[in-house]
Amino acid sequence: MSYPREKRLAEEIKKIVSDLIRNELRDPRISPMTSIIEVDLTRDLRYVNIYVSILGDDEEKEETMKGLTRASGFIRREVGKNIKARYTPEVIFKLDNSIERGIHMYNIITKVSEQKKSVPNEDKPNE
Repeated sequence: MSYPREKRLAEEIKKIVSDLIRNELRDPRISPMTSIIEVDLTRDLRYVNIYVSILGDDEEKEETMKGLTRASGFIRREVGKNIKARYTPEVIFKLDNSIERGIHMYNIITKVSEQKKSVPNEDKPNE
């Protein structure tokens, strides 16, 4: 996405969809801990991939994705009302686990560093 117009539209779509998820969607399946990570718009502006992060267990993620997929028509209509483009892009939601992977890696690094601190250093000669 190296074109300025695509970037501007993607950012605007991100704001609109984020607001819709937070304030407009009433589906109980959608987790309140849902956030939009990235919006990727195709060059022809026909499709938009929205990457969402959902904090929770696997069942909660699956239900939220079902709820978002079910609401994609409503979201597309609202995006079409708020942006000025020839075509209203088809909304495709994709799950992004990058935040959870980052938390997992942080926990592993912390655990290893704690283990290193607890093991006495054998390299230093006793004086």
